[in-house]
Amino acid sequence: MRALLPNWSDWKPAVHAPGADLLSGLLVALVALPLALGFGISSGLGAAAGLATAVVAGAVAAVFGGSRFQVSGPTGAMTVVLVPIFHQHGGSGVLAVGLMAGLVLVVLAVAGVGRAVRYMPAPVIEGFTAGIAVVIALQQFPAALGIADTEGEKVWQTAFHAIREFVSHPHYVALATALTVAAVVLVGGRYLPKLPFALIAVAAATAAAQVFDLTLTPIGTIPSGLQVPSAGFLHPDQLAALIVPALAVAALAALESLLSATAADAMAVGTRHNPDRELLGQGLANIAAPLFGGVPATGAIARTAVNVRSGARTRLAAVTHAVVLAALIYLAAPLVAGIPLAALAGVLLATTVRMVETASLAAIARASTADAATMVATFFVTVALDLVTAVAVGVGIAIVLALRSVAKETRLHQIPLGVQTDDTDHLAEEHDLLHDHIVAYRIDGPLFFAAHRFLLELTEVSDVHVVILRMSHITALDTTGALMLKDAIGKLEHRGITVLMSGLRADHHRRLAAIGALPAGGQEHIFAHTPDAIAHARGFVPVVIDSPS
Repeated sequence: MRALLPNWSDWKPAVHAPGADLLSGLLVALVALPLALGFGISSGLGAAAGLATAVVAGAVAAVFGGSRFQVSGPTGAMTVVLVPIFHQHGGSGVLAVGLMAGLVLVVLAVAGVGRAVRYMPAPVIEGFTAGIAVVIALQQFPAALGIADTEGEKVWQTAFHAIREFVSHPHYVALATALTVAAVVLVGGRYLPKLPFALIAVAAATAAAQVFDLTLTPIGTIPSGLQVPSAGFLHPDQLAALIVPALAVAALAALESLLSATAADAMAVGTRHNPDRELLGQGLANIAAPLFGGVPATGAIARTAVNVRSGARTRLAAVTHAVVLAALIYLAAPLVAGIPLAALAGVLLATTVRMVETASLAAIARASTADAATMVATFFVTVALDLVTAVAVGVGIAIVLALRSVAKETRLHQIPLGVQTDDTDHLAEEHDLLHDHIVAYRIDGPLFFAAHRFLLELTEVSDVHVVILRMSHITALDTTGALMLKDAIGKLEHRGITVLMSGLRADHHRRLAAIGALPAGGQEHIFAHTPDAIAHARGFVPVVIDSPS
């Protein structure tokens, strides 16, 4: 538990040099504000719920989470899960589900489940990171093109609809604003990385829109203050129906948060998050957010990417983001309401360009065809469907390709009996005759469900009396592999060929015995060492040694 709690080392760098974190937190707050409003409305609970989530969950997750760059709040993926819950159980059902999911996440953190993300294949991580960058870019198309209303359930559908509307009714001011802001952020950040060009560009775009009366869509009305919905919580007897949705929300929050933290590690240098602590932080955040009327939260990869690329160094940036959002709500709502959406779209477009590590993508593409295929599949599923499906598909492909690669390592080697070796100490006069009637094979590698073709070679041996199987080099044996071996042994014995085994491990012996895959001779045909098996095999072969004349 001590490793899951905050410590002084998390904050020490921020105390000595807080400037970069404060500026980054301010910029992330500006980017998070319209997203929080939009996702709150999409969930059904309203804009105030989205703001409450961004402020409360953002602060709690920043303090207790396992990533120093993670920015948490309402996300689009979570909104998709919450909409049917809201329609079926109302606002109180959403609040209850968030609280229950938070408790589940705390249990998962204490159980150490978060460490499983360390086994995520690198091609999957790079694929979904690049895919998320494209998704974030596509999300900005309506605002960057000045299109207010779009159609389509998927991000790419709304983006193409925005393009069609733009072609019919072009709005060059919005497009020029977005591209100019993006160019300033990218070029300025390249040559003067210590200056907050994103904040400068947003402020300049806002001032220009007001001075020159540009026709740009602003963020709009911002609710003042945070209020708990009057619906309240459900009664205990109603919570049973929410257990399954709560588990689904907890699973999504865990996966999206851990993947976002992993992507942040990939974008930064020399960082590594604590996955179990990240689950704890997200759990506590989801427990706290419903108490203030907030919806379930996760680590938000778009805001996290902005945080990293804006120069954040510690978790102070994420805390600053939450504090600034709260201040904007209570103190500067009218001022922030005038920020053009196109300017924020430009900031996010620049962020997506900086998210993609082309060197890493190229290295994985060159590494192997299998890794490239896994990365490309993960990328396209992320863009076309969603992050969770993409990770499932990517990991599934990686597992299949890994099993295929491991299966290819399984080999069947014939042991030469015609020369003096460590395995054989028989007289040279006997070797020629033994070689004609006895064949010994050594199985190397894993013998499991994906490795079976080499057994066909074993069943096709001919003109022998005895087959010796040297089992000491089998690294793994599952039930399917044992059954395939049983079938091969049965075919040999049906042809009158005696099968002997040597070097059989105790655990493999138990598995083969349990399914009847041992030679017909039982324990008498199983030997600890190959020379003993060869010596026993001579009893099945008539040995004739020429006498000297």
